[in-house]
Amino acid sequence: MNPFIELGIRHDIVNAISELGFENPTPIQEQSIPVLLTGSNDFVGLAQTGTGKTAAFGLPLLELLDFEENHPQALILCPTRELCLQITNDIKNYSKKMGNVNVVAVYGGASISDQLRQIRRGVQIVVATPGRMLDIINRKAIDFSKVKFVVLDEADEMLNMGFQEDIDSILSTTPEEKKTWLFSATMPAEVRRIAKKYMNEPFELTMGTKNTGNINIEHEYYIVRARDKYAAFKRIVDFNPDIFGIVFCRTKIETQDIAEALIKDGYNADSLHGDLSQQQRDKVMKRYRERSLQLLIATDVAARGIDVNDVTHVINYSLPDELENYTHRSGRTARAGKTGVSISIINAKELGKIRQIERGLGKKFVKAEIPTGFDVCEKQLFSIVHKIHDVEVNETQIEQYLPRIMEEFKELTKEDFIKRFASIEFNRFLEYYKNAPDLNAPVEEGRFDRDRGERGERGERPGRSGDFGGKSEYTRLFINLGSVDEFNRGDLLGYICNNAKISGRTVGKIDVKGVYSFFEVPHADTEKVMESFKGIEFKGREVRIEVSGEGTSHSRSDGGERREGGYNRSGGGERREGGYNRSGGGERREGGHRGSPNPNSAGGFRDFSGKRREDRPERRRRF
Repeated sequence: MNPFIELGIRHDIVNAISELGFENPTPIQEQSIPVLLTGSNDFVGLAQTGTGKTAAFGLPLLELLDFEENHPQALILCPTRELCLQITNDIKNYSKKMGNVNVVAVYGGASISDQLRQIRRGVQIVVATPGRMLDIINRKAIDFSKVKFVVLDEADEMLNMGFQEDIDSILSTTPEEKKTWLFSATMPAEVRRIAKKYMNEPFELTMGTKNTGNINIEHEYYIVRARDKYAAFKRIVDFNPDIFGIVFCRTKIETQDIAEALIKDGYNADSLHGDLSQQQRDKVMKRYRERSLQLLIATDVAARGIDVNDVTHVINYSLPDELENYTHRSGRTARAGKTGVSISIINAKELGKIRQIERGLGKKFVKAEIPTGFDVCEKQLFSIVHKIHDVEVNETQIEQYLPRIMEEFKELTKEDFIKRFASIEFNRFLEYYKNAPDLNAPVEEGRFDRDRGERGERGERPGRSGDFGGKSEYTRLFINLGSVDEFNRGDLLGYICNNAKISGRTVGKIDVKGVYSFFEVPHADTEKVMESFKGIEFKGREVRIEVSGEGTSHSRSDGGERREGGYNRSGGGERREGGYNRSGGGERREGGHRGSPNPNSAGGFRDFSGKRREDRPERRRRF
C-alpha cells in the first residue's frame, strides 16, 4: 500500500502527488500528517527548509476542508512572494484530481485588482504575504469569520522581516476557535512568544535539534584578503564546473556589481534583489529554474522562499548578521534528502563569526584552501573528458555528417584527436590561470590579518565591524524623511548637521530609503540630536527622530534588506509590500555563454568589500 494512504491521505490526492514524484513521506510529513488530520490540535513544527513542510500542512488541509463551501476556510501566511507562489502552485498540484478546489495567491508586486477578482469568485484557501493581505482586509474585501485553520509558514522569517504587527492585525479578524499551525526552521524567542499568544497547548514536533542545520550540508570556509575576494570566488566557481548555486550578498548594490562582473567574465549569472519589479524577478527565477543561469546572486530577503531543486552550492560572499539567516541560506541546498555544500568566503577578522555559527549549528566547519590555477585547470579538463564520455549520441542525425568528419580527421591518430578535442576548452583555462597567484590569506587562527592590522578591512573603524553582536560606539537613529522627500545621503547629512549643530565628520553610516532613513551618531551626541529636532517641520510635516530598534545600536547597520522593500511602521505612512521600485525599469542584460573566464579580464577583478551596505532589519535576534 502507498505510504501516504497509510498516513490517512485519500486516493485521489495520493494519485496526484505520485505523479509529482512523491514516493515516501519525509520525516516531518510522516510525523505531522497524522496529527494534523485530526484537526483538533494547534501545532508547532520545527524542521529545516527543504524537508517537505508544504506537503506536511497542505495535504491535511485538502482532507479537512469542505470544498462544497466557497468561502475562505484556510489562511496560509508566509514571508515572501516566491514562497507564496510556490505554496499556491504546490497545493494546486496536490489537488488537481479533486474538484472545486480554489486557491488564491495574495502578494505584493502584482495587480491587487486581479487578486480581488479571484477572491470574489470564491476561494477556500488563501496563501498570502502579510503586507498585501492586510491591504485587502483593510478594504473589507475578504471575510475570514469562517476560517478553520491558519498556517504560519517560515514563522521565524516573518518575524525577522518585521511582520509581527501585521500578523496580529490579520489574526484578529479570524475566529477564536480556529486551529493554528506554525512551521519554522528555527525557534527563537519571538517565535516562542507568538506560539504562546495564539495557541492553546499546541502539539510540538521537532525534527532534529532546534536551530541546527541540515545534516546533509557540508560547511566550508576560505580565508582571503579583501582585495582578492572576487578573484577567489571565481576560482572556487571554476573549481566546481557543474556548480548550480546561489550566491548571497548583504546588499542590492553588491548583488548587481557581482552579477555584472560575472556576466562580463563569461559566466551565466544574474541578480535577484528587492528593487526588481515582480516581472523582472519572475524572469530571473524562470531562467534559474530552467538552468539557463548557473549562478543566482541574491540578497537574503529576495532569496527567502526560493525552492529550486538540485542546488549544489550556497556561497556566502558576505556573511549574514544572524545565525537564523545563515541557516536559511544554507537550507537552499541539500533539499529533499540530497546533499549540498555551503561555502563562506571570509577575511581573517571574521573567524569569530565562523566559530559562532559553528556553535549555533552544532557542526564543525572545514577550513578549505583556495585551489591553485593548476588545480582548476585539472578539474576543468576532466570535467570535459567526463562530458565527452557520457554525451548521448544521436546516431540518426549525425550519421549523414560522419563521412566528412572522418575525412577531416583521417590524418590524426586516436591520441592526437583526443588531445586536440580536450584542449578546445582546456587551453582557455590554461591561459587564464597561467602564473595564477596563491589567494589564500597567510593568517593564523585568532590573529589579525597582518595586511590590515587591528583596523580590519580598509576604511573600517574599530568597533564598527567584527564579531556578530559586537559593541558599537554609535547609536542608530530613524528619521521619517527619505528619497521621496528628494533627499540623498549628502542632502540628509547636511540637513542633520545644520539642525543638530554637529560636525558631519562625526556622523556614521547613512541609509536613505523611500519614506524614511537611518543614520548613525556617536552615543554622546544621541540626546543632543534628538532634542534638536523637537518641533522641527519639513514641508508642513513634523520631523520625527527615534532610536532604531530596541535602544542603542550594538551592531553595524549593514546586513540584509528590510523585508520586501517595505519600511518601519514607526516612520508613519502606509507600508506596502514591494515598496518603491528604485531600479528605474529598463531592460535587464541577459547573461552570456557560460564558457571559460574571459582571458581579457585577468587581473581586472574588482573588490566589492567597500560597497554601501543596506540597513539591517530590526527586531532580529543576534547571536
